[in-house]
Amino acid sequence: MTRRDPLREIEELFERMDRELEKIGSGLDVPTDSSVDVDVIDGEEAVTVLADLPGFDEEEISVELRDETLTVGATPSGDAGDASSANDPDDPVDGERYHLRERRHGSVSRRVPLPAAVEPDAASAAYDAGVLTVTLPKRSADGGSGHRIDVN
Repeated sequence: MTRRDPLREIEELFERMDRELEKIGSGLDVPTDSSVDVDVIDGEEAVTVLADLPGFDEEEISVELRDETLTVGATPSGDAGDASSANDPDDPVDGERYHLRERRHGSVSRRVPLPAAVEPDAASAAYDAGVLTVTLPKRSADGGSGHRIDVN
């Protein structure tokens, strides 16, 4: 007998809605199982975004700024982009089955709307101990196009 989890069903509904809205250029930005936990700090001179990305190497992390929205993501080496198969609890590991599997596996991403206009060319990112820190100096001039941020 399989137990129903109504809260999980609601979460899955929001995930599906978010995927559909992303296709047309607008998402709900609702944290999901494949989401990244973030803190956004609106300082006097800069916006700082802290993102939890444990278990990833620096080369697996991507950070992009476009239209005052920061996108943070990570894809493990060898992940072909199919996170669903990486999360299948029936996948055998050394002939065993998972009884409980809560740690994240596969790709993760998060879009973060920024609270202020920032200067893309002055942005910096650093990754240490599983935490990505993106520093985005504020600007007063009008906007520009998207900009990729290298992770150090």
